[in-house]
Amino acid sequence: KGSACLIIAEVGQAHDGSLGIAHSYIDAVAEAGADGVKFQTHFVSEESTLEDEFRVHFTEQDKTRFDYWKRMEFFQNEWKGLIQHANKKGLIFLSSAFSMKAFKMLIDIGIPAVKIASGEVSNRQMLDSVIEEKLPVILSTGMSSWAEIEESIKYLNKRNIPVIAMQCTSEYPTPLEHVGLNVLDELKMRPDIFVGLSDHSGTLYPSLTAIARGIDILEIHVTFDKRMFGPDTPASITIDELKFLVQYRDAVKKMDDNPVDKDKMAKRLSGMRKLFFKSLAPARTLKKGTVITKEMLQLKKPGTGIKPDEINEIIGKRLNKDVTPDHLIKLEDFDE
Repeated sequence: KGSACLIIAEVGQAHDGSLGIAHSYIDAVAEAGADGVKFQTHFVSEESTLEDEFRVHFTEQDKTRFDYWKRMEFFQNEWKGLIQHANKKGLIFLSSAFSMKAFKMLIDIGIPAVKIASGEVSNRQMLDSVIEEKLPVILSTGMSSWAEIEESIKYLNKRNIPVIAMQCTSEYPTPLEHVGLNVLDELKMRPDIFVGLSDHSGTLYPSLTAIARGIDILEIHVTFDKRMFGPDTPASITIDELKFLVQYRDAVKKMDDNPVDKDKMAKRLSGMRKLFFKSLAPARTLKKGTVITKEMLQLKKPGTGIKPDEINEIIGKRLNKDVTPDHLIKLEDFDE
């Protein structure tokens, strides 16, 4: 708590089954300055059947969704290479497990925390396995009711498992009206969890707002280009947008860490005050011997002369010289 919001770039399936592209995403995410990179680990024979339907029928390359998930698989040594690459780049490596086989494999390669995907929130077998490993849990809530969320949080907290509850909505892309910033506010009222946003909107708006509201972690889908092949591209931001998001996060943190004392700041800006504040000046050319009235005065920069609230000190005084509106009026311009 109190640290800058962690930013995790979700690659998901953007690698389209290419191990080389997966490694390229790690390099790009690290260069953008994110804190972590996240993938999804699928072993299709462990999680799906031939009846599994496409969420978005985006490809003619794969006849069935089963075929698509099969093409997304990497071997354990390939996953190990990815985590080693990420760690070398200083990135937290995460991946969502969609089967117990995937979960056990990720544990074997040394993930630092477990991401529970929205469809696995009520998977008690997986939760029990997480508890055995005593790793922090990042819990997505994209399809969950409050009762389901509460049940999972309590189940993990009772066993001293740190929980990061992620507000998200399982729509790709998520309409802005379904992002649910109010859920973040409600989750933040709980002292027993960390709070994050997993954004699928394909825009920066939810992330910018959530960071400003003080979330602990942000997960956001990324793509090299909005024209890339894949089902999650419409729900993703580009690497350049990710870089901007990191810069924005750092800027918000700097502002939050440096509260301003208005009195001290006013003293510090004394030079600027002189430039921008105004002083009393003649409203027109006034001759020597003129007795000053309020109507003869106006306010002009800089603020180095007689202050506006000191006007009564010169009303009724007699000038000892001619004065013009091109210069501030001074106390020595008057008879004693």
